Amino acid sequence: MAAKAGSDQPWLADAAAELAQQTGGAVSVLSLDGLELEALSPTPRDEFVALARESIDRALARLREQGIRAEGTVRSGPVVRGILLYAEEVDADVVVCGGSTKSKVARRVLGSVPVELIGRSRRPVLVITPP
Repeated sequence: MAAKAGSDQPWLADAAAELAQQTGGAVSVLSLDGLELEALSPTPRDEFVALARESIDRALARLREQGIRAEGTVRSGPVVRGILLYAEEVDADVVVCGGSTKSKVARRVLGSVPVELIGRSRRPVLVITPP
């Protein structure tokens, strides 16, 4: 599961938990620290890392409340590449990510992570939209 740094996405954790319950699997949660955003922001790197860690901690707590085996990690680097590499490392059966909540302008400038994942992943990608 890819947790967006700085976001609380309980609906995404719930979808991953439901999938894990149906398959008897575990969930690996990844959050990338927004390296590509760093150049556009005066925010120090450690704050980006802290936001990524907070997102993982919230997702892990929600997953574990539902009895799901889960682990999490923070990585640095471009988001899509990082997710794809991590999926290979953990031999993920499916990549679960949230639908884009960016504005149209931001999607044009920064791209859409779900769309790029679908286009580049060798593994199935499940995109969960916000309720």
